[in-house]
Amino acid sequence: MAYESTDGGTGAAAGGAEPGASDSLRTFGAVVQALREHTGLSREEFGTLIGYSKHTVASVEQGRRMPDRDFVERAEPVLGDTGALRKAAPHLSRQAGLASWFRQWARLEATAISLYTYECRVVPGLLQTEAYARAVSLDVPPLPDPEELEQRIAARLARQELLAVTRKPPTAFSFIVEQAVLERWTGGKGVTRELLDHLAGLIERNWNVEFQVMPTRRPTHAGLDGPIMLAETPENRWFGYSEGQQNGRLIAHAKEISLLQQRYAKLRSQALTPEDSLGLLKRLRGAL
Repeated sequence: MAYESTDGGTGAAAGGAEPGASDSLRTFGAVVQALREHTGLSREEFGTLIGYSKHTVASVEQGRRMPDRDFVERAEPVLGDTGALRKAAPHLSRQAGLASWFRQWARLEATAISLYTYECRVVPGLLQTEAYARAVSLDVPPLPDPEELEQRIAARLARQELLAVTRKPPTAFSFIVEQAVLERWTGGKGVTRELLDHLAGLIERNWNVEFQVMPTRRPTHAGLDGPIMLAETPENRWFGYSEGQQNGRLIAHAKEISLLQQRYAKLRSQALTPEDSLGLLKRLRGAL
């Protein structure tokens, strides 16, 4: 079993890539390497003694792999039984389940006072049910292994704590989602039924969440270039995020942010009102 991550936990379609190296992982790896070299062991010799391959040892030492509990417990006596690894391991972090390109945005998202999201591919991660998140994760190749799948879903659901009205101050959310996304039946009828119930309930309970549907028939549309994500920090600085196939980009340039804000404002005027959007959700649910 892996030591628990201390980072917060995608977004819409972010996958579960190999965790990027964090400062804590790199520091832990450097300590392992220093202790190993002090004992005069090669990576291969050390790996043999603790039951891991030299490649796994290298990954841990380079901060690319989260050491599991067995690694730490077996390494301690071999490396002098100082207790240093046992004490350091609980503080390791890697943001398990989040794609490496999404983590910088996730850190901004965690403290944002305003978050705007336009989606034309899937229901945003902050609004997904567990069943919907599982269906999305299993739809796009390559298929994740069971552990990776559970990490990905757990990270996505953990992020939904940001929606709570009890946060001080509560984050102001605006979501615009294409009607076609809601009518796609991702995961099947049962998953869609649960998703629509979840969305309607969330909108009615959370006064800090504004949800709008972009109707399928819309002759003019400001979002034809793809999804838009915007975040306002407590210092009132705005950032954007753009995501594609196996990549993502944080946007900080003022001119680009202004452009995204203009597009988002236009999308808000083109989408159904929040009241009409809730009514559409309930009609879609009733038709299932």
